[in-house]
Amino acid sequence: MTVETPYNSARVTLEDSLTNSRIAGFYQLNMDAKRALVADTAGIPLDDLAAYDPAQGLSLEQAEHMIENVIGVYALPIGMAMNFTIDGRDRLIPMVVEEPSVVAGLSNAARLVRDSGGFSTQVDEPRMIGQIQILDLPDPQAARERLLAAREELLALANQADAVLVSLGGGARDIEVRVLETAIGAMLALHLILDVRDAMGANAVNTAVEALTPAVERISGGRVGLRIVSNLADRRLARASCRVSAELLATSEFSGEAAVGRIVEAHTFAQADPYRAATHNKGIMNGIDALMLATGNDWRAVEAGAHAYAAHSGAYLPLTSWEIAPEGDLVGSIELPMAAATFGGATRSHPQARLSLRILQVEHASELAGIAAAVGLGQNLAALRALAMEGIQRGHMRLHARQVAMAAGAQGDEIEQLAAAMITARTVRSDAAQVLLAELRGCTP
Repeated sequence: MTVETPYNSARVTLEDSLTNSRIAGFYQLNMDAKRALVADTAGIPLDDLAAYDPAQGLSLEQAEHMIENVIGVYALPIGMAMNFTIDGRDRLIPMVVEEPSVVAGLSNAARLVRDSGGFSTQVDEPRMIGQIQILDLPDPQAARERLLAAREELLALANQADAVLVSLGGGARDIEVRVLETAIGAMLALHLILDVRDAMGANAVNTAVEALTPAVERISGGRVGLRIVSNLADRRLARASCRVSAELLATSEFSGEAAVGRIVEAHTFAQADPYRAATHNKGIMNGIDALMLATGNDWRAVEAGAHAYAAHSGAYLPLTSWEIAPEGDLVGSIELPMAAATFGGATRSHPQARLSLRILQVEHASELAGIAAAVGLGQNLAALRALAMEGIQRGHMRLHARQVAMAAGAQGDEIEQLAAAMITARTVRSDAAQVLLAELRGCTP
């Protein structure tokens, strides 16, 4: 289906229906046309997208209630990644990010995966870990056994701390206790496993472990130190997988077979070298963090969990895996902790976060976690493809040039003209931008 917007003459293609994420030529539209299409696709009144306007988003009054010492509100761009089919359902992906090429690269990768069948996801139950540190124990092993024997008592106490969570189907699920040999002597780490439903869970977990403290000290005979949630949420993993047809990866320079081989080679480099793996995983988080920011989630917790999980084997490894299928296609997968939420914190208090969740059409944290895993896998595909087949700078620098142009003082049409001039001169630098802008304006720099 082809439609023409009332806002400009650009024509865009919508496959099948207005609920389809495959919107060809979206980036070429003006702001009004893009908003109209997002509203139609997401089934949201166009006026509601005004929440993304700086003047209509987070107010100073709201900001003052979120953190301390507020003096203003800091804005970042919100873009939409297109072409996603996840578990058979199309999604538009709102992303808050300042780095050029992230949204465009992800959209291109999602189109390749879409044309090969889309992403598939699988998500664990939303179980978080609360840690209780227990010290001053004359016999740590005996104390551990007493705590494990008191499992039912401790779980009941934890559930009494949050009757609402229990009524929603969540609550305490298990107790684990480990002996840790440290430089200051042996201590215990008690883990409370708590199902937090659609919340990120930090507040619920922290409340529960605080409630357990008196009983833990009584049963163990020791002294409780820290009581805090763990961001290594390895009981709350999200997984995504995809297949990309080799022929779709072919370019004028590379056959499909060669393209698949190069991407697998790039992934193998990350498997073998932590210096490369760190940048490999950073690229994954480019997409996941941008989605977490857009939805008001604690991106720092997700980031910490991801990198800790990357090293859980004892070596820092890539979060993704890419292989050559027997038929020659590219097959990828990702697994990482995903403490994503659709309830609590900024997910409900921030107007732009609420709008992003509506555009995503998600209600439950498990849905958002699966989408985030697919986004991370897609972002990794985009980065590996660019690195292995054309070099990261070719596409990235075209977009980076716009930022350099704006920093140099270019305005309006000057931004694109100056960016194009720097690309032509192959000097995307602030000093070159100043000279070229002066020439563009017909004056001496």
